[in-house]
Amino acid sequence: MLGGTEFVGRAVTDAALERGWDVTVFHRGRHAPPPGASALTGDRTAGERGLAALAESGQDWDLAVDTWSGAPAAVRDAARLLSGRAGHFSYVSSRSVYAYPAAPGLDENGPLVTGASPDDGGDVRYDRAKRGGELAALDAFGDRALLARAGLIIGPGENIGRLPWWLSRIARGGPVIAPGRPDARLQYIDARDLAEWILDAAAAGLNGPYNTVSRPGHTTMGELLAACVRATGSDAELRWTDPEVLRAAGAEPWSDLPIWLPPGELYDTMHRGDHTKAHAAGLRCRPVEETVADTWAWLRALGGTAPQRPDRPAVGLDPEREAKLLAL
Repeated sequence: MLGGTEFVGRAVTDAALERGWDVTVFHRGRHAPPPGASALTGDRTAGERGLAALAESGQDWDLAVDTWSGAPAAVRDAARLLSGRAGHFSYVSSRSVYAYPAAPGLDENGPLVTGASPDDGGDVRYDRAKRGGELAALDAFGDRALLARAGLIIGPGENIGRLPWWLSRIARGGPVIAPGRPDARLQYIDARDLAEWILDAAAAGLNGPYNTVSRPGHTTMGELLAACVRATGSDAELRWTDPEVLRAAGAEPWSDLPIWLPPGELYDTMHRGDHTKAHAAGLRCRPVEETVADTWAWLRALGGTAPQRPDRPAVGLDPEREAKLLAL
């Protein structure tokens, strides 16, 4: 496991350990490795020197999994090193690799972002970084490479802050700005469901791209927020607010109001993608109630504050702006 100590990587590591698999995590040492996993330490951003511990380990693996979302050169270097020592390579990619805007129902054969390269080594736009990572995986492993094109990922361990923000805000109770319409259909994946599918798919020798997301409408914005109210046991009152009112007040979809997007191209791209290939290959998505309840239990165990990735901005509506909206 390249990484393996946070969110999706940790979910994959935990799932593999629960199966009784022997797991090695190669990570930077910023977080403790999961109990039961062997650990190698190195910084992939330092090129070959950073991969020394992996190169010198002398180990071979049935499967390597990579979740890297930075410069594709880091995927390239690790994949090349592992190409003769790992039987299969699973890369956690993103549906962002499709050319924007992605049409509703777009499947894995849709047009892809241009300008991506596996050799990019500096700051790279997210969509090109993920496509470059895919190209790196394919270059090194060919038909032994699996590309899991995830969409929105939530669940316990989330270090982006989207579902944790909603849970924390709703737990405080009182009137809560709820964006748009409660029947807005959502598409996402619980990190644990993604992890289980990656392990099953790799064990089955699957290769190529798969949109690893729930069906569109697996839940709705109303069902998600209602589940947050139930999980936290709060007295929160959801105040559903028209997108035009939110826009006029400067409240931004996705960043100020995580997960939610108003109708339009971005909504279609994020919440209306095709899911059939991955589901035919065994992907199963747990109910939103379970994802929300487990994420709340995880948050409480941490004292209520979720970890935050340093390379991602904090999300959530500013309390002052919410108060102004509630007063309208």
